[in-house]
Amino acid sequence: MKLGRVRGSVVATIKDPGMVGMKLLVVEPLDEHQGVSGSCVVAADAVHQAGPGDLVYFVSSREAAEAMQPRFVPVDHAIVGIVDDVEVRP
Repeated sequence: MKLGRVRGSVVATIKDPGMVGMKLLVVEPLDEHQGVSGSCVVAADAVHQAGPGDLVYFVSSREAAEAMQPRFVPVDHAIVGIVDDVEVRP
């Protein structure tokens, strides 16, 4: 799992039939100190509650396809949780 912040949304009028009604969000990957750790990605919202500014955790690859309903829709990233707090211990 990776930590990220939702930066916006994506609108796609033509997509796979299994993705109809699925919310797609732009997520900026973060490190454990919430510093930017990579380029933004598009992630499907498996929790159906994430929105701009939210701190989230997301998965990639096969795990992303498994997280969605129906399973195995063509997604590379999926938001699987909204983060309340991050505590980093040395």
